[in-house]
Amino acid sequence: MKDLITCYVIEDEPLAQEIMESYIGRVPFLKLLGSFNGPLEASNQLEKEKPDLLFLDINLPDVDGLSFIPMLRYHPAIILTTAYGEFALKGYELDVDDYLLKPISFERFYKGVWKVYQRLNNIRQPDTNEAFQKANSQEDDYLFVKVGHRIQKIALNEILFIRGMKDYLQIQSARDKSMVLMSFAKITDLLPARKFIRVHKSYIVAVDKIDHIERNRISIGREIIPISDTYSDDFFQKIKWFQPGS
Repeated sequence: MKDLITCYVIEDEPLAQEIMESYIGRVPFLKLLGSFNGPLEASNQLEKEKPDLLFLDINLPDVDGLSFIPMLRYHPAIILTTAYGEFALKGYELDVDDYLLKPISFERFYKGVWKVYQRLNNIRQPDTNEAFQKANSQEDDYLFVKVGHRIQKIALNEILFIRGMKDYLQIQSARDKSMVLMSFAKITDLLPARKFIRVHKSYIVAVDKIDHIERNRISIGREIIPISDTYSDDFFQKIKWFQPGS
């Protein structure tokens, strides 16, 4: 039984590397041996330490991740991380264990590493998975999103609402707004469900930022946000949960 899965992170974006290190630190059966900016930097140590698992970005400055995999003499389990979905088929042709699309939620990250843990320990059926409950008990107070050419850290307690604008989402805080190329489904996966609620096909609101509700319209600061019939019942049931004594 392999109680600890040792791992490397190969990622050239500092904030993305920080996210991966943070996620690894939350999983009891993962142990980080090292983080590297590129495959060539990691290759010598890889041969010596022989980690069980490699988190490998695809778009790297010296050798891209997909080209690096066939060069490996020692083959650990591999989870690819990338912002580009078009490389998924090629990744699986190289027999990788998983393919994570950025921005990566902790829940999706955990599913990937749990699959590796099961395979390395010859576990055929998932157990009650108490490790996930322990790892996920720490709720992030921020999220990372890609804004233009940078990865932006956004504090959850500063978000007022999120508005859909064609292919983009506008994340509005009290201080500024960020335009993110992301779907509502993906941002919902990243947000804590008890703090944020979908109220319209074009809006998600932060419950604690609501000033008042009147005639199926929500007031947050100067913004008036409609509550559509599709989301009305779910919204009013959920906000009742936030009332004192409920």
